Amino acid sequence: MADAVSTTTISDGLHRAVIQITNLSDGTGESAVTKVDVSGLSAKADGTVCSGVTIEKVAHSVTGFTQVQLLWGATANTIALALAEASNGHMDFSDFGGLVNTSGDGKTGDIKLTTLGAATSDTYVIVLNLLKHY
Repeated sequence: MADAVSTTTISDGLHRAVIQITNLSDGTGESAVTKVDVSGLSAKADGTVCSGVTIEKVAHSVTGFTQVQLLWGATANTIALALAEASNGHMDFSDFGGLVNTSGDGKTGDIKLTTLGAATSDTYVIVLNLLKHY
């Protein structure tokens, strides 16, 4: 069996995208699973595809899990944000331009996710407000 996960695009415009990701764990957990594939976001009218995102805001609810990590996809993934066990809240990074991708070699622009300490019935709901780059 595997964790029951979903990724829902709430909105995907020219400049911004809002993505909701969820998990109801069976104890399996997730390891560097791509949650936001930037090439799959809507392109500009001229066909230019999205090459990366900045995380402007995050709303989250984590029940269980030792930690939920959002990762910048690269040859060696880099932690973008770590959400603590049994936490919930809203973080707004827009005042300083948002969380930028700090990964190095093999940078994909994608956002991946890893759960630590998964147990049966652990859950998360995360809503990402993203600024798109072309």
